[in-house]
Amino acid sequence: MKVMVVIGHQSPGQTSFCHAIARTVVETLRSGGHEVVFHDLYAERFDPVLTQEELDADAPTDPIARRHLDELVGADGYVIVHPNWWGQPPAILKGWIDRVIRNGQVYRFGADGSVTSTIAGRTALVLTTSNTPRDVELECYGDPLENLWKNCIFGLVGVTNFARRNFESMIMSAPAQRESWLAETKELVEKQFPSL
Repeated sequence: MKVMVVIGHQSPGQTSFCHAIARTVVETLRSGGHEVVFHDLYAERFDPVLTQEELDADAPTDPIARRHLDELVGADGYVIVHPNWWGQPPAILKGWIDRVIRNGQVYRFGADGSVTSTIAGRTALVLTTSNTPRDVELECYGDPLENLWKNCIFGLVGVTNFARRNFESMIMSAPAQRESWLAETKELVEKQFPSL
């Protein structure tokens, strides 16, 4: 399989735990015989701003956004890695969604409101981190990232083979806990994208 891996985390020098997750994902996929298309949006300085001009065009006018779109459509699966910021992905990743998962390119609305998609039936894994303990997150906020990725984004475009794991609480975790989370990451990747 060809798997697109996208990380949105601002850490300079790629020292965040999200980067450790992304490295584990890429290593596990490659060890399983999969081809990986990897994008670190901050390192690449991806421009998240969707302009009116680009929105009015049938497809991205920027060659970088166009390449990302072509890679998305050409992939068999997707892994997204990011921290939870105010119950949302970081702005750079939200801008990537706006500019790359484009209506008219990745999916289309029919006259009756139905949706057809060029990536329907593919596989997705979303791995997130947060500081809020799980019980507090669920009691106070529900799980907005689960709904966003599972239903609003991947569900809309027909990617129903979906899994997500949030690793929490980062600020209260010890090195041993983080190592166990990386081992779990490997298992999740192997489950969603079995070795060839």
